[in-house]
Amino acid sequence: MNNVEFAIQMEIDGQKYYLEQAEKNKGTALEKVFKMLAKDEEKHEALVRNYAKAVEYDLSEENAITEFNNVFKSAEDFKTELKGMPEQIDAYRMALEKEKESIELYHKMKDEASNEKDKALFDYLIRQEEYHFTIFDNLVQHLRIAEEWVEDAEFGKRETY
Repeated sequence: MNNVEFAIQMEIDGQKYYLEQAEKNKGTALEKVFKMLAKDEEKHEALVRNYAKAVEYDLSEENAITEFNNVFKSAEDFKTELKGMPEQIDAYRMALEKEKESIELYHKMKDEASNEKDKALFDYLIRQEEYHFTIFDNLVQHLRIAEEWVEDAEFGKRETY
């Protein structure tokens, strides 16, 4: 399997993973976030497929992070939803790892690209995956801070929240 085939499969796997997480979080704001991410992964798959076929593709800068911020406007609702499902942090950490792997792969593919158009595609995909990484990093930080604060509130110095 070459890098392009691997990238396509990785995007398919990412979409499947995010749809599974959306189902597990049905009825919450997180369901919307996971569906947005699955949609992004579907777009990325189409881009890489078009790249492989040497077909035109559009690199418009749409990303889930803006929509993500809008979904979580209410801090109270955000905390309530996350607090009830502490095992979610593991899912978010796994998603972080998947996004990190995607970023690394696209950096490698960019380095191997032979022309500026191909490099622009991989730059775009890197930025998109970095947006996804930021989303999950924020979720992990919210959960980690809440967990540490509740368990260790009176001990040691705390970072400013």
